[in-house]
Amino acid sequence: MKRIFSFSLIALLLAGSLGLQAKGPKKQMALQLYSIRSVFNDGNYQQKHAEVFKQLRDMGFTGVEAASYNNGKFYGVSPEQYRQDCIAAGLEPISSHATRGLNRQELDNHDFTAALQWWDQAIAAHKAAGMTYLVTPSGPVPKNLKEAQTLCDYYNAIGERCRQAGLSYGYHTHSHEYQKVEGTPWIEIMLKNVKPENMFWQMDVYWCVMAQQSPVVWFKKFPGRCRMLHIKDLYELGQSGMLGFDAIFQNAGLCGLENYIVELEGTDGTISIMEGVRRSAEYLNNAKFVKKSYKKK
Repeated sequence: MKRIFSFSLIALLLAGSLGLQAKGPKKQMALQLYSIRSVFNDGNYQQKHAEVFKQLRDMGFTGVEAASYNNGKFYGVSPEQYRQDCIAAGLEPISSHATRGLNRQELDNHDFTAALQWWDQAIAAHKAAGMTYLVTPSGPVPKNLKEAQTLCDYYNAIGERCRQAGLSYGYHTHSHEYQKVEGTPWIEIMLKNVKPENMFWQMDVYWCVMAQQSPVVWFKKFPGRCRMLHIKDLYELGQSGMLGFDAIFQNAGLCGLENYIVELEGTDGTISIMEGVRRSAEYLNNAKFVKKSYKKK
């Protein structure tokens, strides 16, 4: 027994001296698959997903957020197949970006009939894919408060349907949602008029800063509303020095964080997108201010 223990200890010490680390996740974090859209191009998801998902798992990711929902399918495959692909790679199909906007006639007439039929199919597909969250990736800035109220009513209706199906509905912000509608930021109007139980805020922290706003200030203004965050930088995480990720994560309890999603718009061209993704995962795994998990127990 002592000999076996000694050999094991020597092996561990040797691995450490060579800089070797066991593969696998250190922290709970997901990747928005929009980041690697150039990898899943020309409809080659089915040919490449196994290899790519394995790479993401080896980098330390534990989940993924989809960005290619269309007509009941994800990346051209059924919800059940997409779920199986993720699980086979050890990744949780945590969420997806998908939406159906209102056209001018629907907006003017406060008519959600056809739109909600679309959402019924989308909700069923997201449930079949094993997802927890369904997120609208973007939307228009209303022209006036009347139009704003119509959009808020629409988001409330979507959120109620999602909640009844066991999904959480969220809205993802860029920078334009901080524009004012009759004197008040659109995101503030939205959060005051859409019930918290019907919609959470998936703040993209990079776009918040680009709008010359402070994520932490908004956490304090609407505590508990940011159950998910998009963690993004100019390129790979930590590269620009523009984002105060330490303050963002240290206030995770205030914002109500449950899960965060890493997203890259691209790289500076000197490295591949997969290398950028790897460096971002490494940054978060090494950051002492990031907890291992934010999921409620």
